Amino acid sequence: MTETGFAPALPRSSSHSWPPIAFALLGAVALVKLAVQFAGIAHYGFFRDELYYMACGEHLAWGYIDQPPLIAFAAWFARHLFGDSIVAIRLLPVLAGAAVVFLTGVLARELGGARFAQLLAALTIFLAPSYLAFDSFFSMNAFEPLFWLACALIAVRIVRGASPKLWLAFGAIAGIGLENKHTMVVFGFALIAGLLLTGNQSILRSKWLWLGGLVALALFFPNLLWEARHGWPQIGVVRNAQEYKNVHVGPLRFLAEQVLFLNPASLPVWGAGLAWYFAARDARPSRFLGWSYLIVLAIFIVFDGKTYYVLPAYPVLAAAGGVVWERAASVPQRRLRAAVVTLLIAGGLATIPFGVPILPVDTFLRYMQAFPGLRIKTERDATAPLPQLYADMFGWRNLAETVARVYRSLPADEQPDCAILGGNYGEAGAIDYYGPALGLPKAISGHNSYFDWGSRNYSGACVILIGERADRYKALFGEVELAAVVQNPHAMPVEQNIVVYVCRKPRAPLSALWPNFKMII
Repeated sequence: MTETGFAPALPRSSSHSWPPIAFALLGAVALVKLAVQFAGIAHYGFFRDELYYMACGEHLAWGYIDQPPLIAFAAWFARHLFGDSIVAIRLLPVLAGAAVVFLTGVLARELGGARFAQLLAALTIFLAPSYLAFDSFFSMNAFEPLFWLACALIAVRIVRGASPKLWLAFGAIAGIGLENKHTMVVFGFALIAGLLLTGNQSILRSKWLWLGGLVALALFFPNLLWEARHGWPQIGVVRNAQEYKNVHVGPLRFLAEQVLFLNPASLPVWGAGLAWYFAARDARPSRFLGWSYLIVLAIFIVFDGKTYYVLPAYPVLAAAGGVVWERAASVPQRRLRAAVVTLLIAGGLATIPFGVPILPVDTFLRYMQAFPGLRIKTERDATAPLPQLYADMFGWRNLAETVARVYRSLPADEQPDCAILGGNYGEAGAIDYYGPALGLPKAISGHNSYFDWGSRNYSGACVILIGERADRYKALFGEVELAAVVQNPHAMPVEQNIVVYVCRKPRAPLSALWPNFKMII
């Protein structure tokens, strides 16, 4: 018996041949994951941030006010390779999510798990509503778990005797991960700290680890240089969000939301995985992963991060949890194991609509009433009937079509110099995405990176002013006409009744007024 009370199993080496049936089972789970994601991939509309990332992809740079450059490049890549449709834009996150599910099973194998452990670990991540949500739209969050998990998998293999030259691959993945989201540095720090806490100092003295660190730094350096040259704007964005935007939660609520994000039915799996890292004798070589999770959790609690920032770390716990439940060898334990699997699948199936928009909106609103505790609010915006993930998928085409009607109603000689100014990057992004087919010019906005792109040489003699803060901005013009109100009952409150003004007689040239539109949050 191990220290956890389960029958021991010898750790598996990545050099051993992979049984075809185990490989096929993991592949099957990944394929089912793909099928579920595709079932809802185009059911609603684009999420607000997707429109912004596509706009950033039209202004490729080594950095942006609120993000590193990889997501913009990925948007540019997807549009050029797959096309402009919503399915084309969301294909990469869907594939990344399937890869995370598959690699979670691979990590379970590296930890000593056989077929059942690999399958249970993969199912745990597949059926987590937060992971389904991450992979339902194009964002940095869809790719972050893949970078974290790949690094964890490489570290485990090195600790268990693989070539230390793999630190070079670790550094390459970590460096690309930093270009995706800066929170990659938190996981990298936690991983190294975990190795130190578990007596792996000899590994940390390896020249290959330091060379891997140099590889990561080299890949991250262009964005680091961009941040330095622009006054570290991402720090300002984070501070503004913490002060004006994010919901602040205490440690207990932070922990409770972890359970909700992962699906409460999965707690026996990943909770057992966390305990295994610290209690099982044969888990000692991999114990640094348990410490890594706890360090990541502590950092985001102490520094007031959003509760979902910890989510990329859970495949590490799910993989270990699969090992624990596979080793439940006695008859009572086998019955408990079957109960855990049944509960996991039942709970996961019930929560799929919260991660993938597979239901018609009115049906989902009724369905949501049966699970009031699963709704998590991470930002202070007024509450909408739908969760923010879905509410921010409504109204964008309607907005662009309304603005197009207003634009076409202008005198022909006024149209070429008439700017369309969005109150936030979602509104501006909607004009940029839908506008070309409607005969609209590119939008301008003062929100985040849109501010850096400037006023596009418009004079300001005519401005179509739309959306958020429009009632404040209209004071900068001497003549203001309310041209339309765009109603979107399923959208977030700020987008449910979007005003569209036609403004003339600016108080100053638009280039001089431009700082008044700046909004960094």
